[in-house]
Amino acid sequence: MLSVDQGTTSTRAILFNRAGSVVSSSQKEHKQYFTGPALVEHDADEIYLRVEECCRGALDAAGATVKDVAALGITNQRETIVCWSRSTGKPYYNALVWQDQRGAALCEKLSLDGGADRFREKTGLPLVPYFSASKLSWLLDNVPGLRDAAEAGEAICGTIDTFLVWRLTAGRVFATDVTNASRTLLFNIHSLSWDDELLATFRVPIKMLPNVLPSSTRYGVCGGAGIDISKLDPKSQPIPCLEGVDIAGILGDQQAALFGQACFSKGDAKNTYGTGCFLLMNVGESPVASASGLFCTVGYQIEGQPCVYALEGSVSVGGAVISWLKNNLGLISSASESEAIAASVPDTAGAHFVPAFNGLFAPYWKSEARGVISGLSGNTTRAHIVRAALEAVAFQSLELIDLMRKEGGGGGGGGGGDEESQYPPLRVDGGMTANNLLMQFQADIAGCSVVRPVVSETTALGAAYAAGLAVGFWGGLAELKSQWKIDATWNPSMTRSESKKRVTEWEAAIRKTYQL
Repeated sequence: MLSVDQGTTSTRAILFNRAGSVVSSSQKEHKQYFTGPALVEHDADEIYLRVEECCRGALDAAGATVKDVAALGITNQRETIVCWSRSTGKPYYNALVWQDQRGAALCEKLSLDGGADRFREKTGLPLVPYFSASKLSWLLDNVPGLRDAAEAGEAICGTIDTFLVWRLTAGRVFATDVTNASRTLLFNIHSLSWDDELLATFRVPIKMLPNVLPSSTRYGVCGGAGIDISKLDPKSQPIPCLEGVDIAGILGDQQAALFGQACFSKGDAKNTYGTGCFLLMNVGESPVASASGLFCTVGYQIEGQPCVYALEGSVSVGGAVISWLKNNLGLISSASESEAIAASVPDTAGAHFVPAFNGLFAPYWKSEARGVISGLSGNTTRAHIVRAALEAVAFQSLELIDLMRKEGGGGGGGGGGDEESQYPPLRVDGGMTANNLLMQFQADIAGCSVVRPVVSETTALGAAYAAGLAVGFWGGLAELKSQWKIDATWNPSMTRSESKKRVTEWEAAIRKTYQL
């Protein structure tokens, strides 16, 4: 199985065997365009080029050809939106990334009538610029000619998965899956369809939106056979090394990680530590409304089966804070160096780092908040700042864990190595799980075991699983669940009183981000 994992900072292509193990992989970064305060863009053409390079790289590394690929699964950065020409495939503008806040003014205006929860009953989501609708509305209103082209059916749009599928099939397939659609604020998670009221509110023509399909189903075949591709822009041509491969699975990245972590039972939860942090819990076949800042989303859908829903909480800046320390402040030379530097001191000496660079996500949803480093003294060193940055990732995740426990009935929170944990283990994945100090601190303040699976590429694995189920490469969820194995476990060792003290200090630091 071949999986394309198109992320916020890079793209990976990974080949998996029948045992769910990695055979080969290839990864390429793409440029981040920070065009203003809290404005983030990607070049969609560059992303597609990276997909081609990575697919070739993974196949070459394994000595494989297209004939060895049973099917292709795609997982992608969610909420990132791009508009392109139906006739040429050329984007009208850079993709607006999930972190981008240029839709904030529209969200604030719309929330005057009904508040931030105005559309939550239909969508499961708060009215915030994190989701795609306000970004798409901005594009339609600000890119010359785009709205007219959209009304005429020439301009089409979608999240990155849709863009990739459209290009891989030379425009023959214009589709997305239910998980990505559920992240737009334009999709009704009960009827599993685009919603007329939401489209009217955000002034989005329905003809520019893709068809919505299950996460695990046959979407179409890669390549341009049987159609005239001569009119397509050269950058839009199908990828030759994938000619004839079935695209059979699509999942937004966090839902893909949920699927790859084999969280198939109600109450199963995982936390991904990537550019941001994303905690999802399987809540079964009925949506669960949140009253405390979490949101309900589509978890996954297998063709012919009911939709499975999830509760989710998001941290905007997770691993990105380590990149910031490296690239903006020069405090570390590499991400891997952060653990050793942080471990050189026993604690942060009272320092706290709240990386609210693009506002605060759940449970606060304060787009106006900005980052703060507090508690500095004459004794504060580089090591204390680096440790505070790592601990911030765990503290932000803990806030989500605690909410999930209250509303979803499981998940992992609280602290307390002085008594046996009453909470189930928290399954973790993502690049930052290689940091043992961070994982141990997460276990300490959450008061539960933290477990990392043998296959760490759970996002890509989830997309491969979805595609493999659709083409019969794997027999069912029971087979997939049997493949999940533990690689490492961190058990809580901090006392409950110490954990509560640390959390109280963190909460005081959080308040400083929006009380300046």
